[in-house]
Amino acid sequence: MINRFILALCAALAGCVPHGPPPPAPGPVTYTIGNPYQVGGEWRYPREFGSYDETGLGVIIAHGDNAYTADNELYDPNGLMAASPVLPLPSIVTVTNLVNGYSVQVRVNERGPNIPGRLIAVTPHVAQLLNFPSGGVVEVEAKLDSQASAALQGSLGAGPHLSAAPVAGITAQSLAPPGSGGAAGAAQQLVTANTSGPQNAAPQLSGQVSVTTPAPGPLWVQIAGFGSESDAARTIARLYGMPAQIVPVFGGDRTLWAVNTGPYHSVEAADQALQQVLQTGIAGPEIVVR
Repeated sequence: MINRFILALCAALAGCVPHGPPPPAPGPVTYTIGNPYQVGGEWRYPREFGSYDETGLGVIIAHGDNAYTADNELYDPNGLMAASPVLPLPSIVTVTNLVNGYSVQVRVNERGPNIPGRLIAVTPHVAQLLNFPSGGVVEVEAKLDSQASAALQGSLGAGPHLSAAPVAGITAQSLAPPGSGGAAGAAQQLVTANTSGPQNAAPQLSGQVSVTTPAPGPLWVQIAGFGSESDAARTIARLYGMPAQIVPVFGGDRTLWAVNTGPYHSVEAADQALQQVLQTGIAGPEIVVR
């Protein structure tokens, strides 16, 4: 009986022992793109971007028990960090809360968020700076600072940019648990380069919050990338009566076409519409703010 009591006491005390230091880093910080991967039926295609300025829904990172980010940086909930499903890691991005106009620069060094229809996830500290609502979901803009990102990636030995990842012929991959650093295979690197110089050569983020004019708007589910209006019209025919319109999308040296369904005036309504689009088998829907 005494032995059992002692064992139980030891187990209880062991549970109260604070966690020790994080495990050793898996390696140097690396410039990372990664393979295409799937989250909740939605494919994500990490790739290089000459420019990137997107709107959508931002959330707070759910990092779980993984001490390191997808590019091997130590995760810090109090840091100026963010997770993107598609941007090269690391990148420098300005995140703006469109509801109140608050903006701050962050270092994107993680894959995620692992929720369909979400554009970016930020640390609890960044969410506090931008005054995210208590529910943690808010309309945001994410704009790439190309010059700062190139300097940061160059400090890690990144070479010439790769072309965009292919969008066809992708095989399904299993997903890691939410917050574990992304889907299985997402961190498999199409290109990585260990830094041979000081890793502090990257641009330093100030954490200074700037304020611009708020620009909230209704939510839309967008299916982009059609080469012609007729292709977009055929997609509308598959949406089974959902309110939809064809809009031009200007990118690169030519005009593409997108199908927008909506507008939706709540996250719940936009999420339901996104799931409805995914259930038709249409690839690549995203929630945007317009």
